[in-house]
Amino acid sequence: MEHIILGLLLLSSRTIYQLRERIHKGLNLMYSSSMGSIQAAVKKLLKNGYISYEEAVENGKYKKIYSITDSGKQYFFQWINSPLEMQNAKNPELAKVYFMGFCDEKNREINIENYLTYLKEQYDALHAICEEADRIEASEEHRDIFFYQLAAARYGRDFMKFNIEWYESLLKEIRSTKL
Repeated sequence: MEHIILGLLLLSSRTIYQLRERIHKGLNLMYSSSMGSIQAAVKKLLKNGYISYEEAVENGKYKKIYSITDSGKQYFFQWINSPLEMQNAKNPELAKVYFMGFCDEKNREINIENYLTYLKEQYDALHAICEEADRIEASEEHRDIFFYQLAAARYGRDFMKFNIEWYESLLKEIRSTKL
């Protein structure tokens, strides 16, 4: 989460609520967009001197506007320039599939149908982001940044599509065994 926040602050200074909104709108596949996880990361970044903040009052509301520091930029660029590493792909919902034989037969289909609804909502949101991004002409200065951000969004969209197809296939298989 710390690297995500540093990258977003590299693009522009933001309040914690703006960070959460941006993470929620496309980065939540990579990291939780809960306010608690963001606040914990911000606290750690402040402690390490990687970010700082300015206090401001806007429309009568007190705000902290966070910015990346020089040491934060150095830390971020060290991370972003290091080799990609294979992470453990964890899907907690797959554990439910693994043990679904213990689930009430009626609830199996209902739970998968509900999960499919959720996956389709996520897919639709990512698909809309990708379509919108396809219409944006990035400046020369930001072309590379934009290209890779869009690539990550397409990955998320395609990952959702794979999951939808997989769970639809599982549901079809469950239903065909009942005949």
